[in-house]
Amino acid sequence: MPPREKRKRAPPVSGVDRIGALLDSLLHHMLSFLPAQAAVQTCVLARRWRHLWRSTTGLRIVGLAEEEKLNVKDLRKFVDHLLILSERTNLDTVEIKFAYFCEEDQPYVKTWVRFAVMNKVRAFTLSIDSPVDLYLDNLPLVSRYLRTLDLTSVALQENFLDFASCPALEDLKMNYCNIDADRISSCSLKHLSIFDCSSKSDCRVHVSAPGLISLKLVGLIGRTPFLENMPLLDTAYVDLDKDCEDVCLNYVTGVFCGAKDNACVNCVPIKDGISSNFVLLGGISSAKRLKLLSESRNFIFARDLKHNSTFSKLKTLLLNEYWCQAPDLDPLACILKNSPVLEKLTLQLFSKGPNHKVEMKGHYCSMAGPSTISKHLNIFEVKCNVVDKRILKVLKFLSSFNICFSF
Repeated sequence: MPPREKRKRAPPVSGVDRIGALLDSLLHHMLSFLPAQAAVQTCVLARRWRHLWRSTTGLRIVGLAEEEKLNVKDLRKFVDHLLILSERTNLDTVEIKFAYFCEEDQPYVKTWVRFAVMNKVRAFTLSIDSPVDLYLDNLPLVSRYLRTLDLTSVALQENFLDFASCPALEDLKMNYCNIDADRISSCSLKHLSIFDCSSKSDCRVHVSAPGLISLKLVGLIGRTPFLENMPLLDTAYVDLDKDCEDVCLNYVTGVFCGAKDNACVNCVPIKDGISSNFVLLGGISSAKRLKLLSESRNFIFARDLKHNSTFSKLKTLLLNEYWCQAPDLDPLACILKNSPVLEKLTLQLFSKGPNHKVEMKGHYCSMAGPSTISKHLNIFEVKCNVVDKRILKVLKFLSSFNICFSF
């Protein structure tokens, strides 16, 4: 029998504690990524670890596992003791996430929020997954250090949404929040996302953020916000879906009843000081990239277009079928004629995506005369699920601008 091959021996285990050899500042940073419960439990590892958790650069009051449903009541005592024993250090991040929340939990969570702000938190996340609203204090948020604020399922009142005392705030996200205010204002804000939030039905929320670079408004419940001028805006994504209350009750295939004697109660101009002016398009007219989607009966985009705003910097534009349902396709024609430097046009018609059964690319017809739209426009895309008479109508309309498609 051939001699057996000798097994390779594993290298001897080193007795060096490589993690323990790291500087305290690095260990504090590493512990900040753990849930607070796990960070505290490291105190039993060795004498040196006994107090490291007290000086972490981040605080995560979340479940130990990603899928764990955390109850505020179960952690009240732990978090209160944690905050008392923690050393007062500047916090880079604070993340508070709960799945169960009741009315008696309000003062506890508000105390934890104040702790985060007092410790100069830079990025703060508060997420409450509960049918009971958490009402944050109706007081201005005061912090010279806060840069990122991410809120989910929180009720926000007037004074809290005045960020004049947060000069470093650049990124604000609001998801499933109840906006009980007339105004959101910040001079420092660069990125704003409002997703599936509800607002008071008797007024429009004014958004004043002149330094904004990116904007996302999706799934708003209530009346469409009024956007003040955003001269630095680069990208905007607006989706007015079925929950938006600015709908024409007499809508018929692309035709709104308008402000006539027989107009529906929604289309009659509302005396709010802005009904005769832009609501959305005026504020985002400086954007370079726009994605504008709407449910068919919503009249906001159609009304705004009557003011003939020029999108002087717009280079990339994505629209849905809303813009192509009027008998003469006037909304589509209007925005194309008022976008002098447009380079790319995408029409996503009767197909939500992201996968579409039919994708067509167009080109200028070389033998045709000069077009009345942007001479820089060189990318044309039409995405849909089937080429029916509605799509053919749009293709025929685009051919009047010397744009041809082959499929």
